[in-house]
Amino acid sequence: MDKQVREKIVAITEQYSSPKTAVLSALQEVQKSGSGYLKQEDMAEVATLLDVPLASVYSSCSYYSMLNRKPVGKYHIEIDTNIPAMLAGAGDLLAHIEKRLGIRSGETTKDGLFTLSTVEDLGACGTCPVIQLGDRYFEEMTPEKADKLIESLKRGQIPESKSKVVVGGDRKVLLRRVGQPNSTFISSYLKDGGYKALEKALGMKPEDVTAEVKSSGLRGRGGAGFPAGVKWGFLPKDSGKPVYLICNADEGEPGTFKDRQIMEYDPHLLLEGMAISGYAIGAKRGFIYIRGEFAWIADILERAVEEARSSGKLGRNILGTSFDFDISVHRGAGAYVCGEETGLIESLEGKRGNPRKRPPFPAVSGLFDCPTIVNNVETLSLVPFIVEKGEAEFRKIGLPNSSGPKLFGVSGHVQRPGVYEFPLGTPLCDILEAAGGVKGNLKAIIPGGLSTAIMTAEELGDCNIPMDYDNLPKRGTSLGSGGIMVMNDTVSIPAIALRAIEFYAHESCGQCIPCREGASVIKALLSKMVAGKGTKEDLETVLSLTATIKGTTICPTGEAFSVPIEAMIKKFRREFDALIQQP
Repeated sequence: MDKQVREKIVAITEQYSSPKTAVLSALQEVQKSGSGYLKQEDMAEVATLLDVPLASVYSSCSYYSMLNRKPVGKYHIEIDTNIPAMLAGAGDLLAHIEKRLGIRSGETTKDGLFTLSTVEDLGACGTCPVIQLGDRYFEEMTPEKADKLIESLKRGQIPESKSKVVVGGDRKVLLRRVGQPNSTFISSYLKDGGYKALEKALGMKPEDVTAEVKSSGLRGRGGAGFPAGVKWGFLPKDSGKPVYLICNADEGEPGTFKDRQIMEYDPHLLLEGMAISGYAIGAKRGFIYIRGEFAWIADILERAVEEARSSGKLGRNILGTSFDFDISVHRGAGAYVCGEETGLIESLEGKRGNPRKRPPFPAVSGLFDCPTIVNNVETLSLVPFIVEKGEAEFRKIGLPNSSGPKLFGVSGHVQRPGVYEFPLGTPLCDILEAAGGVKGNLKAIIPGGLSTAIMTAEELGDCNIPMDYDNLPKRGTSLGSGGIMVMNDTVSIPAIALRAIEFYAHESCGQCIPCREGASVIKALLSKMVAGKGTKEDLETVLSLTATIKGTTICPTGEAFSVPIEAMIKKFRREFDALIQQP
């Protein structure tokens, strides 16, 4: 192991209460500095350096998709092929690159220059097709752009990649500063009134800050919609243990790409929200667990943390008070299940991201067995507005039981895929209009990320459906993360169902038999169906499995694929029946 890499790993361990927590970070550093993959001796060195069993290191290495245990080419081209990418033509792009390089996905060119892979959702649903090359994204790719990229790489030159963004809607709170010059720097944030809410909060009692957030009706924007202030209130009083705050920035569900906009273009908004929340719950340490694919965004966050620390907004005696609070940015390594809060905590502790049985809940026993609050990026970024403007102003936005603004990620067959900020309860038609309208004839939408039930064009009617936590469940689906995937009548719903279950079968942590085996069996049966070899019995077996799996797994992943697959089959049964092999 290189000396500098060793020193960097040792420095990373200082952020945690135990060196074993740095296992994932250490493996990432070794892979990045070496030959692009992890050898047995690399794992052994990490185990020795961190004084953890080699089996634990190997366990982590074999779990995360971004850690390579086999050699890869000098340039590893990875193409997102999930549903938003599929709708944007990623399949054609993949076929073109395969022909161009003379290899299939999963193979490496004979000269060792290129490895080509397909990957699951990259959190770039509005700018598909997207190629990941190391720690960079190349978005809105076409065959012509791919050819230019390949030619440049053959010359040993990695082109500059500029992140794409389309935002719209009201943009009064969360997206207000996106697009401004130098929006990621603290100087720009301060000019726009940044950190005034933190100053106000520190003049209040912590319990009063919590009460303000609770009174605002802020519901968690990660998908469940649970009231944030109520969640904070679950922390035990005087446990004698440190309290931790974790920001869940592991944005990995297909259709969801909203949190990225905040972190990438207004990172100090998130940091201020975390500092205020940390003060309210009595935490001195916060962690941002960001998906590993967002490497350049993690860099932006780390720089913002340093700026905030240097300006007295983080660290010791914040703003001249006795309040201490600091933040570390922790990079994941490719695992959808780490978006579940207990799986995230396990990963943050240096282990496989297998979700925990509950109770106890994280508020009682979370990170390092200490009281822990986990909120997502969008939720925490709304806290400064609530504190500065007051809960009454927040409640003026949205509906009584769904207050405040919401980010909606719109992808698929619309004119302007992107992220749109609107009050909760805004009709779907207004959001689609902001996105330029539907391309072609609307067939269906998935309203809240892949784990929510599909809605047919007939159900949608004129799309005058309020997008909030109460109205969508009345229609048999849910708001989820607000990831709206739009499909026109060129789409085969059985093909969408197959791609959905391929994602979940790939991402299951394997801990629960209903999820592990159920997803694999459903995948096999739907593969037969799409190939025209399925039977009526196969389809009934899939429906039986989806009904059985719901509510039987440790985390919501089993439900996350059972609900959408069941809805697709029941609502588009004729399309599935048309594929059944006739006797």
